[in-house]
Amino acid sequence: MGRTPAALIALVCSIGLLLVACGNNRLPELDADAAAPGTGGPRVGVILPDTATSARWAHFDQPMLQAALRREGLTPIVQNAQGDAQKFAQIADGMLSQRVQVLIIAAPSGDAGATVEQKADRLGVPVIDYDRLNVGGSADYYVSFDHEQVGELQARALATAMRDKPGGQVIEIGGATTDHNATLVHHGQSAELGPRYAAGELKLASSRFVDGWDNQAGGRVFEQLLTANGGRVDGVLAANDGLASAVITVLQKYGLAGAVPVTGQDMTVDGLRAILQGYQSSTVFKPIRDEASVTAELAAALARGDTAAADALAHQRTPDPVGGREVKSVLLPPQLITRDNIKSVLGPADVRAEEICGGELASTCRQLGIA
Repeated sequence: MGRTPAALIALVCSIGLLLVACGNNRLPELDADAAAPGTGGPRVGVILPDTATSARWAHFDQPMLQAALRREGLTPIVQNAQGDAQKFAQIADGMLSQRVQVLIIAAPSGDAGATVEQKADRLGVPVIDYDRLNVGGSADYYVSFDHEQVGELQARALATAMRDKPGGQVIEIGGATTDHNATLVHHGQSAELGPRYAAGELKLASSRFVDGWDNQAGGRVFEQLLTANGGRVDGVLAANDGLASAVITVLQKYGLAGAVPVTGQDMTVDGLRAILQGYQSSTVFKPIRDEASVTAELAAALARGDTAAADALAHQRTPDPVGGREVKSVLLPPQLITRDNIKSVLGPADVRAEEICGGELASTCRQLGIA
């Protein structure tokens, strides 16, 4: 890297003049709903993917990234692409025109992310792939969780929940094939359940990925697979809490909710409430506060041009199967959450007890010692 702010500014300005000379009106501006930046420190652009597929992006990532970046003396500019690849590209163009010194992206798709990374690279702006690796891209660094381990935890939890159902039939509902995380999660699931299927301990009824992690589509897909299997299912391997919620809605329709264990991921409020209700058997906690904190440390090092400090933080390597390279990475460990250990992960920085214990769940929370 080793790029100086002065060199970056000169390059951006020269490109801006060239575009005006070619007849373009102006570079895209930031949307009016962009998160209010701090003042004084180097600008860091953050683009999150959506608010529909998981509550985590708005509930956890946005406020935690803003706080962590400000603690590092940086000026965060945070926006959300709302699942729209074109909007994602426009936001990125606007941030680059605003001369951000680092770009942190969780793209709606790997292709969209890789395209933005090419633009940033031409302008000398370092990019951190946040939570999702854009395969075939050119990001300088990658901060996330061990998603193969996420899949292993989900699969192991499902097998445990189905221990009294030998030969039980499993339907797998995966995330988007355009998100490399979904592929990694599936690899982890297969490593754990593949031998169990082969041994006849469990039976794979069907397995399907859901485009865009779309929860409504996931519900429709699950209902189709359930119907095709004669209305029989003994366990559902759902890739995240949003898809789990869609599955549970279908199970309720057929009178099966609570009798069929369902996995999840992201430790959302809805996911935890579903666990307390007995509809969802588990979720996976990924401490986003830690993810945001190390991302901010990495961004601060890059903004200073201190690649040695950045490399010391990102000492792991993640293979990019499309780009044929290894990306400097920080991979944090996930944690399985069930009814038995929900209490251990509640707190003001994550999910608060009052968010999950209202109404009909008050007595359940008291029984579990959650106050």
